[in-house]
Amino acid sequence: MNAAPSNLALLSGLLATAAPADRGSLWRLAESGRQLDANLVRLPPHGEVGEHQEDGLDVLLVVLAGGGRVVTGAESLDLTPTTVTWLPRTSRRALVAGPDGLAFLTVHRRRPGMTIGRAPGPGIAGAESPGAVSGPAVEEGGEAPCGRDRVCAECGRMAEGRAPKYCAECGTALGG
Repeated sequence: MNAAPSNLALLSGLLATAAPADRGSLWRLAESGRQLDANLVRLPPHGEVGEHQEDGLDVLLVVLAGGGRVVTGAESLDLTPTTVTWLPRTSRRALVAGPDGLAFLTVHRRRPGMTIGRAPGPGIAGAESPGAVSGPAVEEGGEAPCGRDRVCAECGRMAEGRAPKYCAECGTALGG
């Protein structure tokens, strides 16, 4: 069956109806079989996404409302409505919202999903290893795009570390 184009969201409506306390990801692309990921993210006034580096994906950032800046070491790029910014993979960057906050759309290639399948046993081609799950590989899933699961919903900061459970800035539980 061929996929058909469809309207997925009216982003201006999502931004207009979001409660003032709504922060982080307000919408994400979730259709199965897609090759892209996209997220509508809102930072509160003067909120931040701490310095981080995406090693595997280029990210396109499109500012929809508010303003702020991308800080890349000693350089700073202004972000205003309709600004389109390329964040190349391996670049270090931080986002800082201005006094009106910052709402932006990120778009990037979808990360590959994790697979579960048969693993050959030691020395025997095609034999299953103990504990291997048999059946077809599962291709849905994968990592959260752009580390949005590490952005604190309370203060907008990006949590550091491999699997943070709490925001180091304000103590809010992450991933809730």
